[in-house]
Amino acid sequence: MEKAKVYFTKELTPESVVKMYKALGVELPGKVAVKVHSGEDGNQNYLKPEFLKPMVDYVNGTIVECNTAYDGARDTTEKHQRLMEKHEWSKYFTVDILDAKEDMTLEIPNGKVLKENYVGKNLENYDSMLVLSHFKGHPMGGYGGALKQLSIGVASSKGKRYIHCCGNNGTYEDMFQQDQKTFLESMADAASSVTEYFHGNIVYINMICNLSVDCDCCAVAKDPCMKDIGIVASLDPVAIDQACIDLVKNSEDPGKEELLERINSRMGTHTIDAAYDLGIGNKEYELIEI
Repeated sequence: MEKAKVYFTKELTPESVVKMYKALGVELPGKVAVKVHSGEDGNQNYLKPEFLKPMVDYVNGTIVECNTAYDGARDTTEKHQRLMEKHEWSKYFTVDILDAKEDMTLEIPNGKVLKENYVGKNLENYDSMLVLSHFKGHPMGGYGGALKQLSIGVASSKGKRYIHCCGNNGTYEDMFQQDQKTFLESMADAASSVTEYFHGNIVYINMICNLSVDCDCCAVAKDPCMKDIGIVASLDPVAIDQACIDLVKNSEDPGKEELLERINSRMGTHTIDAAYDLGIGNKEYELIEI
């Protein structure tokens, strides 16, 4: 498999996000879904809408999100919409909660664990997707990046629980009692179903900043443990996440040890390995600095 291209800049500005998109030399077709993390109420680290506005405007995109499978400010459409207003996503963009009304099933015939994935039915209204991810740690997955956005992020509330329960319609408590490697493989399976659905019409941009060990889904998250690194962009979801891991590992910031401990203690890179095995991307990449 030919090495994937991953573009990198140390500049963390709204204009640099657009520059990285342009570096890929592609134009997303038709109606563009822009997947972001809305940020749990109380979280201080999520990417703010003002930062992403030039990029979303450039592709004339619609911000898309899905409801959560746990209690909080995003577990129902009504609450989620109110949070989108509070966090000012609705101020700048059209916002679509994909699973506001119904789910849609995506088949995964070659999945390691899952044979189907549940996403919001509104996904069928889009021709392509721009995945804007905040790369950081995660309490369960070890890290959050493009693959998590594709899997847990695009899954409906039902789909999130299904992934966490590794293909079973379990209870809320069951979500946190699964075998870790099986859970990570379930995430990779779900991610593969979304890449297949869009037939490659997806662009990935990861912002490596606000590097907390916790995810933006945490209402009470730890502050960043190391300095910002930059922005990466790719057409390959496996390569872009692998590049982020490597950039953290190669950093001279001593705070990286706290983040790497979170990633390693949750076997986080197994998601990358599983997604590579599924053939949705390449772990070998060329890093092109801009």
